[in-house]
Amino acid sequence: MAAGVAGGWVYPMKLLKEIYHANNIDLRGRTTFRAAVRSICVEDRQVLMVHSTKTGDYKFPGGGIQPGESHARALQREIREEIGMELTAILRPFGKVIEYDSPAEGEYDLFQMTSYYYWCNVDPITGGQELDPYEAELGFTPVWMDINSAIQSNRSLLEEKGRSLPRWVRREVFILELLEARLAASSASTPEKEKPCSQNL
Repeated sequence: MAAGVAGGWVYPMKLLKEIYHANNIDLRGRTTFRAAVRSICVEDRQVLMVHSTKTGDYKFPGGGIQPGESHARALQREIREEIGMELTAILRPFGKVIEYDSPAEGEYDLFQMTSYYYWCNVDPITGGQELDPYEAELGFTPVWMDINSAIQSNRSLLEEKGRSLPRWVRREVFILELLEARLAASSASTPEKEKPCSQNL
């Protein structure tokens, strides 16, 4: 059973996709790992995204899990810092994506990133952001965006700029497309309004 925000639970989550960002990487070599949590908030086909005013792309709010931090705590912190909003509930898991790339550190052979996506609710009132220097440089700004518009914008950027974009753009296009398909297939209820798998935060 999932615990509240102070718990250390990791809800079982389906692997949605593996993405390889580099060729000829040693998947069995010395690996440096990173794990992150990301929120999916939808209201009337408007999805809450983080827009980079520098690169023009859209990403889901979230970021790295700190040592000893639960997924719930990490989501709460990242949403507050990155978009200045308060997480009110984690509804259920959406799925996870694993990415592989060449590491920045010379002593490793492989960089592996696992992103855990959750359906969430947030208080839409925006407060002050607490951005890291690189986030501020990228001009991170919270926006409610039409799903198809976000997909088309990120797709166009990938076609135009390719590998010069942040690594996450390719991942977010996949998640946005999957999200759009799930919403289109859902006729009985809206997933983001379902009963939470954890207590309200």
